[in-house]
Amino acid sequence: MKALNLVSLVLVIVGGLNWGLVGLFGFDLVATIFGGSSLLARIVYILVGLSAVWQIMPLVKAIGMDEPLALRGESVRSP
Repeated sequence: MKALNLVSLVLVIVGGLNWGLVGLFGFDLVATIFGGSSLLARIVYILVGLSAVWQIMPLVKAIGMDEPLALRGESVRSP
């Protein structure tokens, strides 16, 4: 399970960087490497999407954990 989480996290990062390149420069790195509408590029896009869905589970688990607010990035409000 740890390996799957690591691979999916790497794919989500690759997807995020690719979208950043598309947004900033109109450059699709995945399409450039694998071909614009090739089967291989589509597989990479599908794997990135599935990885994003997979990464929702650790996010929900972390939010639901009983951990201090500061560790979740939330500020502590004083009364």
